[in-house]
Amino acid sequence: MFPEYPEYLTHQKWMNRALELAQIAGDAGEVPVGAVIIDAVDNVIAEGENRKERDKDPTAHAEIIAIRSAAKTLQSWRLDQCTLYVTLEPCPMCAGAIVHARLQTLVYGVDDTKTGAIRTVINIPNSPASNHHLQVVGGILESACRQKLQTWFAAKRHKHK
Repeated sequence: MFPEYPEYLTHQKWMNRALELAQIAGDAGEVPVGAVIIDAVDNVIAEGENRKERDKDPTAHAEIIAIRSAAKTLQSWRLDQCTLYVTLEPCPMCAGAIVHARLQTLVYGVDDTKTGAIRTVINIPNSPASNHHLQVVGGILESACRQKLQTWFAAKRHKHK
């Protein structure tokens, strides 16, 4: 999609890792969403995958789990030198957490036409209510991210027939 940009290969690498985490979530019966947080020198500092069902926790989205883990790793709630990679556009809860964590960059795979809170349904990071603005890159490995979700939901619907 953006092969002329040198950071595109980096974005692909980390989105592939987020897709691996999404697969783990999907295999466990969760909506297949995965997240990875990278520091300023391209090291993984946190990972997460959806765990709502397993943890019986409505806030156990991949992004929230990764943000909590990154804050513990860095011993700071400020993640201002970090990039979050996530397979699906964040929801309002996760978008709020991303803003409050002061993440430098958000890279996501596929737009969420129902609850996307970065640019699809609403835009929390650029709203007047946001006290932090971050760089956002959407559409990285979009087809693979969309396919993972569509396949999982189709299998779930088929199982219920």
